[in-house]
Amino acid sequence: MNGLWGSIMWTRMLDTYLKSLVRIGALTLRLPDGLSYRYGPGGEGAPDVTVTIKDEATLRSLALNPHLTLGEAYMDQTLVIDGDDLHGLLELAMRNISAGADSALNRLQGAVRTALTAAIRRNPIAKSKENVAHHYDLSGALYDLFLDEDRQYSCGYFLTPKDGLEAAQRQKKAHIAAKLLLKPGMKVLDIGCGWGGMALTLARDHGAEVLGVTLSEEQLKIARARAQEAGLADRVRFELMDYRAVTGQFDRVVSVGMFEHVGAAHYTTYFAKVRDLLKPDGVALIHTIGRFTPPGASNPWITKYIFPGGHIPALSEIMEPVEKLDLVPTDVEIWRMHYAYTLRHWHDRFMARRDEAAALYDERFVRMWRFYLVASEQSFRWYGQGVFQLQIARDQNAVPLTRDYLAGKAAGAPNVAEAAE
Repeated sequence: MNGLWGSIMWTRMLDTYLKSLVRIGALTLRLPDGLSYRYGPGGEGAPDVTVTIKDEATLRSLALNPHLTLGEAYMDQTLVIDGDDLHGLLELAMRNISAGADSALNRLQGAVRTALTAAIRRNPIAKSKENVAHHYDLSGALYDLFLDEDRQYSCGYFLTPKDGLEAAQRQKKAHIAAKLLLKPGMKVLDIGCGWGGMALTLARDHGAEVLGVTLSEEQLKIARARAQEAGLADRVRFELMDYRAVTGQFDRVVSVGMFEHVGAAHYTTYFAKVRDLLKPDGVALIHTIGRFTPPGASNPWITKYIFPGGHIPALSEIMEPVEKLDLVPTDVEIWRMHYAYTLRHWHDRFMARRDEAAALYDERFVRMWRFYLVASEQSFRWYGQGVFQLQIARDQNAVPLTRDYLAGKAAGAPNVAEAAE
């Protein structure tokens, strides 16, 4: 529906939605016809944001599908935020949605997305490689703009909120290594090894022999080059391989930031494979983004533009197959604000070099990537997302009786001699 009546209808739909939504903070909305509307009580401690919608097509799309259109309109500059306060706008949206101030339309859309997700979240091997390439085979120069020197593209571990990014990522690797209880010569499988940082750390600092597998050709090329440069090619091997194709048994299995790409339909397959790859006294450490809420659908903008095939699991979704496969959860740790801190570092580093990102791609890509980083940060601050670290074993006696063995380890990686004790 176009023309005057169409504009009135879309305005009424969006107005009804925002009246229901905005109960915290305030939003001023300027429409293409010049009219302005204000929503929410305002007040200190919550964002007060002004947004301008540039055309009727964007107005219509926002009324019909706000969760997809908001990001697209920001990318296309058909929705403009005063002061480019994207953090404020997304904090406002997520605080209100998480507080339950959402409309019947939005709940209906969420239910439809959940139903559709169940049908499309399968990740067969060929599709998995395609999905990985969409994100991880982007130019390596892009990731150099904002990641730490070791290219850790997952949540850092902050001993204090003031920690820098480099320290937080070193602490993350040390914390994971401590949970793996490594000894020199142990055989380790790194599922979803990225650019090789974790595998190289485990070999260099802990004397492990590591196989890293990835579906990203770009990551594989860089990881292999790094192993050669570090003189570790005799102890670290990287392969372009789906985890389902790995054979043999390992003392340890580690997977950081990969489980989000497995697909909920494949969780039983994944944990069955981990079980089969572990020696009888083996230990696995799975590090994944998770939701604190019941299982639900992925955000449609993130699925379309950033992580096709991705799914953020609830803890209940993870534990069900673990329980059925006779695996022992020997430790479950919940990281709450750590990824919010990590993402703010990434955002600030990216924006400091935004012109380089635009030269690699274009201005629309820069806006897309910024929206992704800011939306992700605000999700961890306000929208019920965190990180789950699940330590599992086949034998409940494979790890010490208490967590004392972790004391102080996150401050720095133990050397090989310490690991041998």
